[in-house]
This record gives sequence, C-alpha cells and structure tokens, in this order.
Amino acid sequence: MAPETTETEERSQRKVREGIVISDKMENTVVVAVVDRVSHPRYGKTVQRTKKLYAHDEKFEAKMGDRVRVIETRPLSKLKRWRVEEVLERAR
Repeated sequence: MAPETTETEERSQRKVREGIVISDKMENTVVVAVVDRVSHPRYGKTVQRTKKLYAHDEKFEAKMGDRVRVIETRPLSKLKRWRVEEVLERAR
C-alpha cells in the first residue's frame, strides 16, 4: 500500500511569494507586485525584476500598499493563479 500523504505535505510543495499590493479595485482580486533580485548572466550586476501576480482575496483583507504573502493555487480565472495567505504588514 502507498503511504498516506497529509494535507500539509501536499501544500508545502506550493510556491509562496511575498509582495506589495498595487491594486485592490477588483472584486475578490488584488494585484501583487513581487520584486526579485537576480544577477545578470553576463555582466554580474544585480538587477530587480518585478512580476505582477493576480491573487484571490476572499475576505477583502488586503488593501493597497499592504505587504502580503501569496500561495500558488489552481487556476481561478484567466489570470488568477495565486491566493492571499496572510497580510504581513499594513500600509501606513
């Protein structure tokens, strides 16, 4: 028999990102800007790359400027593949 897998083991494989909410104007959706610092392959200079993620926010917790943690989930719409897990820091 195959060993039983728990829900926490399965969820630990999901991608987790942190970013800043740049838009909360949609219903149940926030846009999160995730900044990654990567080294340029040829010149070695560190550059910032910003990626916009569309995340599902069921409880309308996240507001513009908040720092949030998002977790990967199944496709919820054409662009939404992330879900807001928690608000880490409120905007000032």
